[in-house]
Amino acid sequence: MTLSHKVRGVDHAAFPTYDPKATIHFYRDVLGFPVVHATCALGWGPEQHPDFIHFFFDIGQGDRLAFFYYFGVEAYHDDNEPEILRRARHLAIHVDTEEDLAEYRRRLDGSDWKCELQVRHETVESIYVTDPNGYLIEITRPLRAITAEDDIDANLSADALIAVVEEDKPSLGRFFQLKADLIAERYADEPAEESFV
Repeated sequence: MTLSHKVRGVDHAAFPTYDPKATIHFYRDVLGFPVVHATCALGWGPEQHPDFIHFFFDIGQGDRLAFFYYFGVEAYHDDNEPEILRRARHLAIHVDTEEDLAEYRRRLDGSDWKCELQVRHETVESIYVTDPNGYLIEITRPLRAITAEDDIDANLSADALIAVVEEDKPSLGRFFQLKADLIAERYADEPAEESFV
């Protein structure tokens, strides 16, 4: 069962920065995202909250990417965080065309922040770069339209994932088995299509 919702996308995603100069240069001057808002606060919320500037970049369609610069707060980096977890947390921004993606690749490769990877996934082609704060940023373009069949597949995958992580030894192989069982169950009453092989 799908519950209806009233949200209309992302207002903003926010991250801390310890180098606002490089952050503004990267997003505004290299990628071309205009600075559209800034909130300057003398303390805020809890007692002893540091003074900060919260600044926002327009990333299109009314969505914004924001950063906090906290005055007097030392840069923090968790050396014990596994690389796979650090790279899993990323922001993906989409463009419409292959030409748009190539333009962002050109801008990155002409800057201090080179494109690290370009790859075609199932439905998108993406380029990846690490921003001045160490955050992984993905810029992606569609390779094909997302269809109703993709939605069905995604929900079957979600149900199979929920089931497999409840088991003692979850694995991708077992996930595929459970998903196949869900597909068979879903289409058990459907008439078999004629084979042309």
